[in-house]
This record gives sequence, structure tokens and C-alpha cells, in this order.
Amino acid sequence: MAIKYYNTATRKKEDFHPLNEGKVGIYVCGVTVYDLCHIGHARSAIVFDVLVRYLRARGLDVTYVRNFTDVDDKIIERARQLEKEPGDLAQEFIDAFYEDMGALGVLNADVEPRATEHIDHMIQMIETLIHKSFAYVGEGDVFYSVEKFKDYGKLSGRKLEDMRAGSRIAVDERKRHPMDFVLWKEAKPDEPHWPSPWGPGRPGWHMECSVMSNHYLGSTFDIHGGGEDLVFPHHENERAQSIAANDAPFARYWIHNGFVTVESEKMSKSLGNFLTIRDALKSYHPEVLSLFLLSKQYRSPLDFSKKAVLTHQTWL
Repeated sequence: MAIKYYNTATRKKEDFHPLNEGKVGIYVCGVTVYDLCHIGHARSAIVFDVLVRYLRARGLDVTYVRNFTDVDDKIIERARQLEKEPGDLAQEFIDAFYEDMGALGVLNADVEPRATEHIDHMIQMIETLIHKSFAYVGEGDVFYSVEKFKDYGKLSGRKLEDMRAGSRIAVDERKRHPMDFVLWKEAKPDEPHWPSPWGPGRPGWHMECSVMSNHYLGSTFDIHGGGEDLVFPHHENERAQSIAANDAPFARYWIHNGFVTVESEKMSKSLGNFLTIRDALKSYHPEVLSLFLLSKQYRSPLDFSKKAVLTHQTWL
């Protein structure tokens, strides 16, 4: 029986044929470690844990890569609030991640790289993009030029002319196009930074996953996964910069899991319905929680409520 997956890039179910017979390379975007993981993170982790286990049960040799983003604006800001070093804070929440995933019975990935381990590789890819005229320097920062990449928007189904910047962040006047995104960020005072040809700074978020997936799986690999909130801009930008830098296809199949809401509302700290994995496990057995998070087709939205979770308790 053929294995079929819905491919976000083509918007249809497709037969799955690995790039190399008998072997599968999978890259899944991991967490940004500035806080405890919530039940949305749990759903994504469990979905891809099941996918990997299934492929292995079918006799395929799977290399599963899942990263940690351990340098980021959110980490820096949270560390500042707690009067901690950003690296120490990141390690604290990486340890918490392993504890939570262990409680849920989720297997570790085969490779679990951290962004800070690959800064030199990121600088190399940025230099390549500048050399190929896909990127440009703007006063210490480096930006990707979306207009240079003819397929920008293909993954998410968006057209560049219809996109508008400025809804969540201020438009940067140094950009040639409002949707250009940062590859390298100039360091601000008292922030973690690394030396580069453009001055001290750190990589943009999208650059991390392009480099780490390329390093461990090659420029073209089988499956790229993550939550549906990553389709745009994160995965769109990853795809654009990776194809431009490597002159090769990127991920062949894109798989995204649906959102988890709480009592029909988006999970948010401001609404008081932000539910961490460890808080959920105070009320529900790990297997009950896992069964609930798998109770709907993985691409469908899933609404968390006490009644909905407890209906799965009778399955044990």
C-alpha cells in the first residue's frame, strides 16, 4: 500500500516516494526556548513522532532532525526580564522541553541541533546569497530580496503584489521591498552577538533552519514539517533562501499540523487560557492527553476542553 501525504506545496495528497530508496530525511522546526512548551507544541511533537514511527514501521531508514532556536528576540527579552543570561535561560527551557516530551512518551529526534552551533554556516550561506544578488547589506543588517526570487509565495499560495508589510512590525526604510526579510541582524548593546563580514550581530530566524536542514540532510531532502502557523513567513522564507543559495530544490514534501484552541479561543497569555504541557499533565494522564491530541486528523484544528479530553480516558 502506497504512503500518501497532503503536500502543502501542491495543495493535494501525493504518493510518498523518498529521494533515496529506503531512506527518509525529515526536518521539523522545533521550539524557540524562551518559555515552557504548551499543548500546541505537544500536538506538533506527537504528530511528527507518530509520522516517524510509522515510516520506520514500514521499514524505512529515517533520519529525523528537529532543532532548537536558542538565540532570538524573545529569548533575549525574557532573559532581561528575569535578569538571566540568554544562554542560561535557553538551556533551562531546553531541559524543560526534554522533561515534558519524556512525560508524553515522545522520542528524541536523531539530531537536535541548536542555532548557536551553526553561526559560521549561516554566515557562509548569507555570503553566498549576497554574491548571487539575492541579498543586500543595509547599515549592518543583511536583507533577502524577495523580488529576486521568482517563486516567492509559491508555498503559501500568496502573490507578492498582494502582500502588505507593517501589520505586525514597522516597515524598515532600508528595505528595497516591504516584504524583504532579515538574514543577519546588527547587534544591539548587551545582546548576544558573533563577528561577521557586516559587523557583530546574529542570524535572522529563517536562516537557522535553512542552514541546519542543509547541514544534516543535504540541500534537497524528503519532508519538512511544523505547525501551520509556520507556512508563512517562516517556511516560505526558508524555501526562498535555500533554493537561491543552493541552486537545488529544497523540501520535496511539506507537512503541517493544525492549531490547538482552548474552549474555541486562540491560546493566549493575555486571555488567561495559555496551557503548558506540565500544567495539563497535572490534570490528565499523559496517554489521555496524547490520545486527545491525536483524536482529529492532524491538519484539522483541535479544540481543547476538559470535556473533550476526558472522553478519551475510557480508551485506556
